[in-house]
Amino acid sequence: MTLLSLFLQLQVGDPTAVPAGSPAAADSAVTAANQAVAEASGLSLIDLVIAGGWIMVPLFLLLFLTIYIMLERYLTIRKAGAVPESFMPGIGNLMVKGDLQGAKMLCAQNPTPLARMIEKGIRRVGLPLSEIETSVENVGKIEIARLEKNINVLGIVAGIAPMLGFVGTIIGVIKIFYAISSTGDFGIAQISGGLYTKMVTSAAGLIIGIIAHIGYHWLSIMVERMVFRMEHSAVEFMDILQDN
Repeated sequence: MTLLSLFLQLQVGDPTAVPAGSPAAADSAVTAANQAVAEASGLSLIDLVIAGGWIMVPLFLLLFLTIYIMLERYLTIRKAGAVPESFMPGIGNLMVKGDLQGAKMLCAQNPTPLARMIEKGIRRVGLPLSEIETSVENVGKIEIARLEKNINVLGIVAGIAPMLGFVGTIIGVIKIFYAISSTGDFGIAQISGGLYTKMVTSAAGLIIGIIAHIGYHWLSIMVERMVFRMEHSAVEFMDILQDN
């Protein structure tokens, strides 16, 4: 009786087992895959940053520096360009009337690089036009240099951040080979940590570099527009002096 029962079990098999090619087996495989995806998608941003290792610290410092410079320079340049359209016509009218004191007061009421440049020219009225023009140009150069302050730092960050990400890539590869050599096995457990470091640092470095690159060119364009406006106003001011 025992032999007969054993034979029947071998022929029939486990009644709870699912044949490999059956629809139920396919459903089980899909369910397992969905669970794996859900676990991967549940990985938080903080977990990814921690997986990136110590190289993420300088990368985050570069990100903070980039955002700070972009916001600070944007507000500064925008404030510098807040000159009313009536400013130069007002200066012209006062200069025609010979009211130099009124022209200086109008410049003082507009604390912008353009107004300071024109005020310097007003203070030089009475000197040869060439000397007035030189004084105006010198003040303009100083004001533009102030507007461009720290913008070049963004260009440096745009080059350094991807390189730091590449350093993280190398560290990740080293971690993978070290884990393999230590355990003598080649599996997910040995390569996952290094892969996280490699991919996270590379992505972070590229993203920070792109942000800094965009900020550098964006702020440079704003400064160029301001330079054009100041040059145009300087020429207009010199024309007023020549006409009077």
